[in-house]
Amino acid sequence: MSDNITGQGLLYLCATPIGNLEDITFRVIRTLKEVDLIAAEDTRNSIKLLNHFEIKTPMTSYHEHNKVEKARVLVDKMRAGTNIALITDAGTPGISDPGEELVRQCHEAGIQVTSLPGAAACITALTMSGQPTRRFVFEAFLPFDKKERADVLEELKNETRTIIIHEAPHHLAGLIDELTGVLGGDRSVSICKELTKRYEKVWKTTLEEAAQFYKSQQPRGEYVLVIAGRDRQELKLEKQKSWDAMSIQEHVAMYENQGIDRKEAMRMAAKDRGISKRDVYQQLLS
Repeated sequence: MSDNITGQGLLYLCATPIGNLEDITFRVIRTLKEVDLIAAEDTRNSIKLLNHFEIKTPMTSYHEHNKVEKARVLVDKMRAGTNIALITDAGTPGISDPGEELVRQCHEAGIQVTSLPGAAACITALTMSGQPTRRFVFEAFLPFDKKERADVLEELKNETRTIIIHEAPHHLAGLIDELTGVLGGDRSVSICKELTKRYEKVWKTTLEEAAQFYKSQQPRGEYVLVIAGRDRQELKLEKQKSWDAMSIQEHVAMYENQGIDRKEAMRMAAKDRGISKRDVYQQLLS
């Protein structure tokens, strides 16, 4: 089925359902039947999907713990002309999963990669969350390392884009407590659970209300949190206000001490404070 004139095989990134089996596309089903080999994150899980759609293509395991070495093996197979489809447990391969490594090695080896679109939990949650959708940042699961996790949370503190985070049920309450402490309890959040499944639910609330709710409720199911970003105007005013502790004379001098000429130092101080350069000039004269 290869369209590659080099005689090499192709890598097909095939999106699989995140819950409802009807979300798989006709194109994915056809491709999974026609390729020579399917690389699956968990063959025990994927065999249920393949059996449901009567797909008999051989499978091989490709997961987080063998992703580097196994990717080399798969690349060699594609060099020899084998067409391979990559599937994850649920959703689109390559997004926060080991498929990223295989795609990287394919590009380095000159292997053609194509993606067959379909379900993605992050996009599904975002579009039904009621939060702003034009600009967003996907954080997947936050790192477990304490220092790295703290650094990521600090970066998100003043993030103006909508934030999307995945979390397992047994860690959900703790994550919401962390987010409340860092982002503030009044921050809007949409808690999406069991997407595309029978008990799908979206709860739009605040981090503080969610934190209180999960003190007495045991979370069940898979969760995606869609969190509103900081208001850009509010953030701008906050930054401008932070200069109030310093006089305009001190502010301009700070830039001059960095080797910046007086005219540019005045312009920068005016921009920091949200005032005109003339106002800065008048203050310096006085």
